[in-house]
Amino acid sequence: MAVQHTPDQLVGILRDTVVALVRRDGHDLSARQLGVFLTVYLSEGPHTVRGLAAALNVSKPAITRALDRLGELDLARRKTDPQDRRSVLVQRTVKGTGFLRDIRGVMVEADATARATPVAAVLPANTESAARRAG
Repeated sequence: MAVQHTPDQLVGILRDTVVALVRRDGHDLSARQLGVFLTVYLSEGPHTVRGLAAALNVSKPAITRALDRLGELDLARRKTDPQDRRSVLVQRTVKGTGFLRDIRGVMVEADATARATPVAAVLPANTESAARRAG
């Protein structure tokens, strides 16, 4: 049976995951780069710049910039489509597969923390009053 998380627990898992990735040695990814990376690794391919731009609802130049960075880090690579040399395919890499495995591990740990911590303990004391003032 799947465990349901509250929105606050999900945000906590996201926060813990992002913080753990930022604290790691080496480079970290922007939200856009991470979105492109996860789309390539978690959805069926083949992936093209045009297809990624459509899937993420961003411009092709934005995808190209994200892929430039992912390529520098060897998390994804581009290859000319042998069936249509005008098109570029985005491929997964061994290093990218390892990075995805690391992300999953970090998220499993963050999930375990979220389950063990009462939601009220995760929220700052003034969250409710700040939300009332903003709304």
